[in-house]
Amino acid sequence: MTGWTAAVRRCPKSMLHGPCAGVGAAGACEVPDVGPCAFLNVDAVDWPYEHPGRAAPPWRATKPPVVIADVPAAALDVESLRTVGALLAGSVDAGLTGDHGLARVQFPPSYRVRLLAEAGLPTWAGLNCRDRNRVALEGEIAACIAAGAAGLHCVTGDHPARGGRPDAQAVFDLDALGLVRLAAHRGVAVSVAHAPATPPTAIRLPRVLAKAAAGADTVFVDHCGGPSQVTDATAALRAAGFGGDVIACVPVVTDLESAQVLLSFAAGLVPAGYVESVLDATDRRAAGVAAAVELCRAMLAIPGVDGVDLSGGTQPGREIVSAEALAEIGRAVHASVCEPA
Repeated sequence: MTGWTAAVRRCPKSMLHGPCAGVGAAGACEVPDVGPCAFLNVDAVDWPYEHPGRAAPPWRATKPPVVIADVPAAALDVESLRTVGALLAGSVDAGLTGDHGLARVQFPPSYRVRLLAEAGLPTWAGLNCRDRNRVALEGEIAACIAAGAAGLHCVTGDHPARGGRPDAQAVFDLDALGLVRLAAHRGVAVSVAHAPATPPTAIRLPRVLAKAAAGADTVFVDHCGGPSQVTDATAALRAAGFGGDVIACVPVVTDLESAQVLLSFAAGLVPAGYVESVLDATDRRAAGVAAAVELCRAMLAIPGVDGVDLSGGTQPGREIVSAEALAEIGRAVHASVCEPA
């Protein structure tokens, strides 16, 4: 495994099962001035992937499709979290928290879980390896669970050189697979991301299966083109033996601000014409809500898909508007496909 070992040593994020989802079409590392991704030329036979099997959670057989929404609250704003949480509560099954390039400094995940729970919204807490070592992450996992987290979403995380805090020191004591190992078997759902359309596509499936073998029981399929591509990705997961939950990410665009945020990380990965059809509409909000509901229905009709994540974001000052639209979409999806007959 000489090629793989050398790649691990060269990776600026200490990836043990790279490459990360930041690899671009040209094969460049996401960290500026590093050059090509260290893992791109490693032969497949050198990859130390583990057995992929993972049984379905025992409650899945009786649970209806789940609707999760990215939480659009302002960073470091208690009232924004409480207001957004109250707007989403009862409309979606859980809110997914994380960060993005311009909001690297956030309340700790466990505190956000607590604030949103107090507002009535169960939280799927995003955890990354960028800012904390394994000891701090183990404590944060325990705190999230104590605060009532519905799930833990484990990612390696972007390098701080990307986004608004390039002055911060990267940690990356673990990558996503190591974080999954810390979080697994704690009595709460553990999820990971799957980027089937991000180069190098040939090793995306074995990478996510390695995360499943480490203990992940839920896979979020990132934006990858539309229902046809999600169908292929889900079929490949099921054929490889993954029996856990599959959540399909659905892009949400209801105005120019949300379109700009979505395209900043998913350009070329959303259904053709999807964003343009919303922005060209006379009533962008109505068109965006209708488009998202229709796409959710299509995703939930795919064999093997257990739920959807209303994915996107908005610009500062538009958090309430975004949350109201997400709540409307969640209610419509529940009413049309998720409620028992």
